[in-house]
Amino acid sequence: MTIDQATYQKEILPALKKEFGIKNIMAVPKLRKIVVNMGVSDPQDPKVRKQAIDNIVQQFMVITGQKPKITTARQSIATFKLRAGDPLGVAVTLRGKRMWQFFRKLVAVALPRVKDFRGVSRTAFDGQGNYSLGLEEQIIFPEIEYDKIERVRSLQAIFVTTAPNDEQSRRLLELFGMPFVKEDK
Repeated sequence: MTIDQATYQKEILPALKKEFGIKNIMAVPKLRKIVVNMGVSDPQDPKVRKQAIDNIVQQFMVITGQKPKITTARQSIATFKLRAGDPLGVAVTLRGKRMWQFFRKLVAVALPRVKDFRGVSRTAFDGQGNYSLGLEEQIIFPEIEYDKIERVRSLQAIFVTTAPNDEQSRRLLELFGMPFVKEDK
């Protein structure tokens, strides 16, 4: 199944409308954006951290097709040898075509490459219909060249929906093809 806006309009929207008894078409849940981020806690040396951040920016550009924003420290913390303005990680917000491309790539290509993959957690919803997915390795994406990374890092993808609750959001993502862990009955 291809995952895109047209599929949502033709197949998923009517199914959700019928399943939840929603009368107004604008009240049917939809995927608004996907936020992908990665934090860098090491190394402590600012020059080495800058090189690590530059490497991660290149990786994110390859994975998402969009240049990420570098997140910085708001205040200094002497214990962590951290100064205000030091880079801490990168984040990118995907909408439109890039969002659908990333979602399709994640579900169809990247997640099946995870070792001993049984599905993604059913409990990672925040109560307002948003889903948070943590990935332990960025190398599950086939575009990443293993020789060009300095170390394997984890990243997080947050799926922001317009669903009013977790149940509708879970059903929306299931219809899109998100491979949730099977429930024990």
